[in-house]
Amino acid sequence: MALVLVAGVGVAAAVGFGGGTADDAAEARPGAPGNATVTRQTLADGETVDGELGYGPSRTATSRLPGTLTALPDTGARVTRGKSLYALDNDPVVLLYGRLPAYRTLRPGVEGADVRQLERNLEALGYSGFTVDDAYTWATAEAVRAWQDDLGLAETGRVELGRVVFAGGAVRVEGHQLDVGAAVQAGQAVLTYTGTNRLVTAELDVDDKRLADRGTAVQVTLPDGRRVAGKVDTVETVIHNGSADAGGDTSAETKIEVTVTVEDQQALAEFDRASAEITFTVSERADVLTVPVAALLALAEGGYGVEILENGSSQIVAVATGLFADGRVEVSGDGIAEGTTVGIPR
Repeated sequence: MALVLVAGVGVAAAVGFGGGTADDAAEARPGAPGNATVTRQTLADGETVDGELGYGPSRTATSRLPGTLTALPDTGARVTRGKSLYALDNDPVVLLYGRLPAYRTLRPGVEGADVRQLERNLEALGYSGFTVDDAYTWATAEAVRAWQDDLGLAETGRVELGRVVFAGGAVRVEGHQLDVGAAVQAGQAVLTYTGTNRLVTAELDVDDKRLADRGTAVQVTLPDGRRVAGKVDTVETVIHNGSADAGGDTSAETKIEVTVTVEDQQALAEFDRASAEITFTVSERADVLTVPVAALLALAEGGYGVEILENGSSQIVAVATGLFADGRVEVSGDGIAEGTTVGIPR
């Protein structure tokens, strides 16, 4: 309660609860009071953490096929569903959408969530004749042959491991790990990419994970001081490897990586990589009466009061306090109503 004025005890003793004038109150404390109005509002207490404006976490596209790297998109290029992310031996490695990474060759007879994910992409790209389900049927293979024909690939009806890269959506090429012409081995990193929307990323301590449930509304403060609304999009646990100690053991630090989306992308347009702040709401009180914290007086008999100024006179009344946030405090008590004028000691 660092902002509560202990000097207010003297005011309470001098004026009491029954009356006196504003001039009497001014003589009883150092300096004449200012004043403020009791307002009705939603009061929110938040916790602010440092974040970074950008395009979100960087991911690495690792080749599952050997060959010569014959094409790469430019840094900053946007790649969408069905387009080539890079090319090996002049054959495209294609970007498709999905959360499940490719981990096996898909062919007739195979079943699983990765089959459904592939079929959803084929359907979105305009191919038909199959049912979107977990089964890779001959009808699926026919659609794949048509897709391969359009890409200039051998029409095998199978999707070999390494021919597609799955990402959550369209990607932005962040950087190249190899140059065109490089000999690529299976398991070798080719390029890095991010999402295409600007967003804010922050890391929280594990104890603060409660702040960041997916879908939680937050406030983002931009480098120029503007504030925009955001929403928690992803929450992931990440482990950072530390340096080895004297015994050779490597310490690790666990963090919670949070990404926040901002609907007003235009507000972020001028920022590429920059610092920002994310404010998470810890607690909230809707439709309550509030006064500036500086208006609170510590009463001689305990508790807090405020000085009500009305018609040239003043009266100290006791108040019950609630949530403190943004320099204001929730108050209730006799005589406290919206629009009431209260004194602020100086």
